Amino acid sequence: DMTTTQTPGSGVADIHRGPAQEARPDPVPKVVGIDPSLTATGIAYRDGWCTKVGKAGITALSLASRIEEVDRLLGDILEYLNGPVSLVVIETPAFSRAGGGAVERHALWWMLVRRLTRRGTPLATVTSHQRTMYATGKGMASKQAVVDAVARRLPMFETGGDDNLCDAAVLCAMGCEHLGAPLAVMPATHRRALDKVTWPEAVTW
Repeated sequence: DMTTTQTPGSGVADIHRGPAQEARPDPVPKVVGIDPSLTATGIAYRDGWCTKVGKAGITALSLASRIEEVDRLLGDILEYLNGPVSLVVIETPAFSRAGGGAVERHALWWMLVRRLTRRGTPLATVTSHQRTMYATGKGMASKQAVVDAVARRLPMFETGGDDNLCDAAVLCAMGCEHLGAPLAVMPATHRRALDKVTWPEAVTW
């Protein structure tokens, strides 16, 4: 069955003012971080709200059913992106992972990026190494190290220690800092990850 940690409710895309932006008169950027997955796509908003959506067992289905389920999952993810969004930061697939579901994962990523691009949503893609560097200061780190870093530096995200939500939270935080509205004071060793990302040119908020 489809699993989510929360339901969006009304105005889910209205990102609230956070501590780093209390003195700023302008609206805060509406940034969303997405860590795509067939079983647990993590989605995190700038105000700390996060959720995950996915379905187990997609890769065991027939070809026709796999197509249907990936399409349904795409629609479920896009449901959380209906409102105005300043920037979406999405993790790229790990192409070195050739295990079960690689084709379906890549298809989901490509369709999601295509739909957001056609909507005109500013989009930045981030590798897992860039995300890990921003979170921990190192390009290679364990999932638990990222979870611990989010709990310590980004406590506004209620992840419950879920690594999918933590990954999405880090992506969101990267986008916020790029737009000049950092969610935390990050060391220079962490911030260097931002220089490795190709950011969209036209972002207004």
